[in-house]
Formats: sequence, structure tokens, C-alpha cells
Amino acid sequence: MAVYNIMDFGAVPDSGNVCTKEIQMAIDKCHRGGTVYIPQGTFVSGTLFLKSDMTLFLAKGAKLLGSDKISDFPLMGYSFEGREQLCYGSLLCTEGAPHSNITIDGEGGVIDANGKLLSRAEMDENKGRRGRAVCIRNTDHVTIKNVTIRQSPAWCLHLLYCSNVRIDHIEIYTKYDEEGNKYGIVNGDGIDIDACRNVSVTNSLIASQDDCIAIKSGRDEEGRRAGIPSEQITIENCVFKSGFGVAVGSEMSGGVSDVFVRNCSFENVHSIASIKAIRGRGAYVKNIHYENCTLVNHSKEHMDTKWFRGAIYADGFYGAAEFDADTPMEIDSGTPVVDGIYLKDITLETVAGNAIYLCGLPEMPFRNIYMENIRAHGKYGMKVKNIANLQQKNVSVSSEDDRVNEEKQEKKEV
Repeated sequence: MAVYNIMDFGAVPDSGNVCTKEIQMAIDKCHRGGTVYIPQGTFVSGTLFLKSDMTLFLAKGAKLLGSDKISDFPLMGYSFEGREQLCYGSLLCTEGAPHSNITIDGEGGVIDANGKLLSRAEMDENKGRRGRAVCIRNTDHVTIKNVTIRQSPAWCLHLLYCSNVRIDHIEIYTKYDEEGNKYGIVNGDGIDIDACRNVSVTNSLIASQDDCIAIKSGRDEEGRRAGIPSEQITIENCVFKSGFGVAVGSEMSGGVSDVFVRNCSFENVHSIASIKAIRGRGAYVKNIHYENCTLVNHSKEHMDTKWFRGAIYADGFYGAAEFDADTPMEIDSGTPVVDGIYLKDITLETVAGNAIYLCGLPEMPFRNIYMENIRAHGKYGMKVKNIANLQQKNVSVSSEDDRVNEEKQEKKEV
């Protein structure tokens, strides 16, 4: 297939010149099945629009760097945090029309959205919500592999209304760079899988400022009206190195089902699993599996708060500083249903928050939570409220108080 080197269209590496027009020309000229090639060097760009039946390939030593000027990122209509709203353009994105067969590949090349500078400028101007590094919308058959994506103004990789997505051997950095230097970006999710079907994320590393992977499907009435669920999501053999693990919600008003998280390690990550289904969202979260996962967290940056309840948590009052978990409200279209959470072969130790926190709604308890072969230790132990049919097999949960008491007892016996 034809290869379109962006330098042949006038893009100049390592010059500081903004090459948006030149790179976009290569994309526009790329024939069906062709490859747009980014060679070694740093190429600065604003928003670029990918199209169907093409590959964007980043060579070894190639860097696509976001411009530091917000004028290079036009305001566009996006769905962000479950609502259609104006957002600044992402570095790589698709326009709204349906697309198919888009690949981003490389030899370890880097997509760097320059978010440390852009996020501040976008928030200061405040004409829209912050952009993403990569936002692929309304696309069937997406492949992203063998690249590093980092420093997004907000969410790093946003998949919206996509199907048949394969993500493999990528690295994402939204909190720190590879050397541990902090970006200072907020709301920096790693990957957001938003109203998508048949998605796999494998053999990847995510070091996130917020949720490492968040699975969503719209918010409140707007999300229920669209009615596009996220389903058949598989996350396997991944390493997470900061942030909040694999989350479902809190925007889940189109429904989320059939999520499988397997064989993953969480290193100084605050949570393995979080289910956030609150009043007003409606729809459902069902058949969610976390299996063969380990977490060791030494960070006390976040403790037990309204945004974070523990290393494993399901929270019907997510985001509420004060709430009444005893008084039921009327069930309506905004009442969410959580049914079928499976936790198996998990070992975790954390100094932050609860080891396990499960709290459903009094009018709609979370149902059918199964835990097997769990060893969990936290600052606090396990808290359970409004759960119907909690089944445990070979589950051991301890708290820091338990450990202190054990140590005192051992000293007495000596």
C-alpha cells in the first residue's frame, strides 16, 4: 500500500514550526489502505483529522507534539463527561461522520499533546472543555498499538461510539512523564471507553492522574435517550502505575455490561475496581469481572473521600460528601441497577481508604456480588451497606487496626 511521508508535504522536524496543514494534507491525500508516515524527529501540530481506511505510523524516534497555541485547536461539539458540549479539538481525532478501519501504529513513537501548557490556556480562555490527546469517534474497527500517548489536556485516549477496537502494547502517561516529572494536569484519565462495543486493551502500561481506564455510556437523561451501552470490554495483561484503576461510571446511563479485567497488576494505584452508579443515572451495570489482579499501594495522596472509597469499591453515593444510606427514594427512570459483580483471585494491600467498600442504594440495593479467593488489607477493612446477595468464599480482609492489635498481642505473648 502507498506510504505518504509527511516531510514530502512540507512538514519540517525539530524546527518548532507548526505543521498542521502539511500533516493534514498527507492525511487527505492518503488513498484507501495507505499509510501516513511520521519519521524520526519532533513535529508540532494542532488538531488533525484522521479518516477511514488509513494508518498513521510513527517511526522510532518520532514525536507528534501538540502546539502550545489554543488557536490551533478549534472548538468542536464533543461528548465529554456524558454530555454533548463544546470542547477544544484533540490532537488526533475524527469528525462526526461514521468511519471505519483506522489504525495508529508505530515503532514506539510518541504522541505528546503538550497538555501541561494547553490545559492551563484552555481553562483560562474557558470557551469549551479541554481537549484530549486522541479522540476517535463513531468508528468501526480501530487499532492502536506500539505507541506512547502522553500529557493530554484532559482525558488521554477517548473512544466514543466505537466498535471492534483493539488496543495493544501502548503506554499512557497523564500524571508523570517517564522520568517521574509531574505534569500538574487534572481529570487526566488514561483511556475512556465511552458507549463502545467489543473493545480489548492488552499488554499495555498506564500511569494515570485519574482513572487509568474508565468505562462510560452517557449521563442522566441525555445518556438514556441515546441508549448506547458499553459492552464486551476486555482488559488483560496490563500494568497500572498511578491513578485509580479500572472504573465503571460514573457516567453509565446507556448501560454497561460484560466487562472482564484479568491478569493485571496495580502499582501505587489507589483502586483495582470501582463501580460508580448514582441516583439520576438510571440504566444498569451488570456482569462485571475482575480476576487474577494484584494491588500494592503506598501512596496516601488520596484517602477515604467522596470521590474515592477504597481499593475495591461499589458506590451508589459517589461524589456525595453527606448522604443518607437508610432512607429509600422513589424508584424511577433515573434509578440505576447494579447486578453481577465478580471478584476472584485478588490480592491487595493499601495504606489509603478501605480495603473493600460496597454501598448500594436503599431503594435499589446492588445485587449479586461474588468474592472468591480475596486477600485484602487496607487502612480500614471492609464496609457493606445495601447489598443483596453478597457471597464470599475464602475471603480475608484486615485493617491497619487489626495489624496493630496483632503486633501488640505478639509482644504480650513474648
